[in-house]
Amino acid sequence: MHPSGVEFAATPNAIAAIDIGTNSVHMVVARVVSPERFEVLTRHKEMVRLGSGVGDMVHLEADAVDRGVAALRRCQEIARGYDAEVWAVATSAVREAANRDVFLRRAYEESGVSINVISGVEEARLIQLGILQSLPVYDKRLFMVDVGGGSTEVLFGQQGDVRYARSLKLGSLRMSHRFFPGGVVEDDAVEECRQFIRSRLAAAVHEAQGLVHDVAVASSGTAESIAVMALARRGDEVPSDMNGQQLSRKALGKVIAGLARARTTEERLELPGIDASRADILLGGALVLEQVCDAFGVEQLTISDYALREGVLLDALRRFSGSGLHHLSDLRKASVMHLLEACDDDPEHALTVARLALQLHDLIGERLGLGADDRELLEAAALLSNVGLFISHSAHHKHSYYVIRNSEHLTGFTDNEIELIAQVARYHRKSAPSEEKHPLFAALRSGDRARVRAMAGLLRVAIALDRNHDGGVGFVTADHDGDDLLLRLHPVDDRDLELEVFSASDRVGLLESVLGTRVCFAAAEVHEDDSASG
Repeated sequence: MHPSGVEFAATPNAIAAIDIGTNSVHMVVARVVSPERFEVLTRHKEMVRLGSGVGDMVHLEADAVDRGVAALRRCQEIARGYDAEVWAVATSAVREAANRDVFLRRAYEESGVSINVISGVEEARLIQLGILQSLPVYDKRLFMVDVGGGSTEVLFGQQGDVRYARSLKLGSLRMSHRFFPGGVVEDDAVEECRQFIRSRLAAAVHEAQGLVHDVAVASSGTAESIAVMALARRGDEVPSDMNGQQLSRKALGKVIAGLARARTTEERLELPGIDASRADILLGGALVLEQVCDAFGVEQLTISDYALREGVLLDALRRFSGSGLHHLSDLRKASVMHLLEACDDDPEHALTVARLALQLHDLIGERLGLGADDRELLEAAALLSNVGLFISHSAHHKHSYYVIRNSEHLTGFTDNEIELIAQVARYHRKSAPSEEKHPLFAALRSGDRARVRAMAGLLRVAIALDRNHDGGVGFVTADHDGDDLLLRLHPVDDRDLELEVFSASDRVGLLESVLGTRVCFAAAEVHEDDSASG
């Protein structure tokens, strides 16, 4: 499903993947060759500097928004020339900005680009997916580092699986603004920057303790720019394609020493091989790369010229075509279960509720306007509806929304999908969704509001059917009683389901309002044929 919520009936002939970063906007347009393969048609890059404002990138400045929207208009025009479907993601600068909705709305209204804001961990997963298309490292134990403008992603993985991933608020623009404002290197600034980076890396190093790698890969413009400078410094010829080139820790240190000796941007512009567009911020990014290498024991990096945008391209290709969605579904389910186990003291109840919610979806989901994609979102919301108890029992439905919306563990989902899961979980109890009273619900598109209402209606009933937290309802069947819908509850044994019938009848209001018909409940007789449970 596209971030806009539109389903595509067939794989398009071409896909344009746009990576909206803190420093630049990258687009790659590719022709679809097969469900797992693409051929690049063209690339486009603009240095936009969305994160160029003062402070710690908590606000997108008006001129940065203007530059970003203008760049997206040009990207859309190029994509249209190739008749390419557009899939866009935004990372650190937009992810952290309090006013990101202004940018997202303007981007959609003025350029027609619907943007997914992805979490740092999802960003790392997609970068790994891109790297696996460019380097023969699939079967090797991989360590990956991507130094962007606002954040740095580190990852341990093998065969496409993520063993560990972390996004850190360390980037070339962020470090440069903090320690080298105006591109000027003052006394002690380099060492202060190193100490700051080490302190921010400490937790990730501890968490990844025991993980080892066979190969270390660096992606993004920062790493490639440093590798070019290392070659130029030695007088070696710089190849047109840097993919697969090696950068040793020793060579990295020598490049950093040269950057640090050049006290101003103008002086750094004289250094051999430097990318002029990065001269004012490269030292900050180089120091992040240096400290990551030291922290994780990396002596040599392999450069990948594929990164996030190519990972986004392959991910979009799989979504459009349906190929690989089984693996993507497995990935999503694993991430949901990880969050469930971390935050819910009664996972068995959550599993029971999810089972019953899916049964209800299969019985009446089509009447509610729900499709196959919604089934997976409903399951995730059912499993995670009580994770807010991790914070407090009081208003835990609201806490569940917060936990789901802000968790970095939900990999494989789009930003829009995470929002829908969070909202369905938020409305599993208490007041029904209201456009007048609930701004976050009102902010959804009309189609998504209808989906949330329908899924929340099913989830409320499913929760009521496990009122005792004992899994007493084995399965549900549907009949008609005149104009009413009769849901018949089948017990797992000869137990009495009076409480479940009462609870479901008490919680059915939202479902009835969406269906437009009365819904009744009755316990099936024990002797009735229970083979319908499948």
